[in-house]
Amino acid sequence: SRLGGLWLLGLLACLLLWGSSGAWATYLRRSSSCMPIPHRMALCYDIGYSEMRIPNLLEHETMTEVIQQSSSWLPLLARECHPDARIFLCSLFAPICLDRLIYPCRSLCEAVKRSCAPVMACYGYPWPEILNCNKFPADHELCITAVSMDENSSSRRMPRASCKDCELEEASTAREILESLCANDFAVKIRILRKNTTTTISDFDLDPSKVEVLKHGPLLRTEIPARLQQWLDIDATCAHNIMRGTHAGVFVVSGEVQSDKVVVNKAYAWQKRNRNLYQAVRRWKHHRCPEQAG
Repeated sequence: SRLGGLWLLGLLACLLLWGSSGAWATYLRRSSSCMPIPHRMALCYDIGYSEMRIPNLLEHETMTEVIQQSSSWLPLLARECHPDARIFLCSLFAPICLDRLIYPCRSLCEAVKRSCAPVMACYGYPWPEILNCNKFPADHELCITAVSMDENSSSRRMPRASCKDCELEEASTAREILESLCANDFAVKIRILRKNTTTTISDFDLDPSKVEVLKHGPLLRTEIPARLQQWLDIDATCAHNIMRGTHAGVFVVSGEVQSDKVVVNKAYAWQKRNRNLYQAVRRWKHHRCPEQAG
């Protein structure tokens, strides 16, 4: 992959500059071997290099064990909690086959943990002690650094995966859709565009010319586009699930306002042939929610 290739080039460049002294990493003394990364190892296959060292840096002795243990991390990658999560994990599960042990940098571990540990906690899994970031070398030593942009950069907010599984709703009846719109703080018809498909985190844009505010609630109409773009930036999992692999789509979304962000609770794919959704949106202008009718 392009991302893995860039990381590999960076690592090799680092090795050329490093030399043979003053680093914490040592030559690999124990019995080990280089093996091709198998197709069955979905976590690390096509990461940017083709061979890995066995035993790996997590003390897995056989390829069967590596495949079994690494597969348990695939659901976390599917949550898209951090763009460097795959590189971090593969540096341990499938270390690049060099004559030295190359560990991930402590800062890389801390960045991935900061984003991914809260998602793991949602499902009752603590960050494992085997991935204790204090075990890894500081950045000034030879180690694998982050590939993605600094998460504190103002030009990009690091996606934060949501604990909630956000999926497209089936537009059952117009009445149920209207009740759902009434129950939420805001409701908007929007067009979402996928910006790229080449990185491990998908970026999404809101088309500002295709925003139809059905209900603004406590928000100003003028601030809704910016708030929804923020939602697309920080909740990559929800946006990814709604898009279902498409490059662009129109959706009716509704949700609630939580302090400085909006949370989407319901999303429907806009299709005129879906009569229930079409009728609900058409009737919304004249619809009175229960609290309004009282």
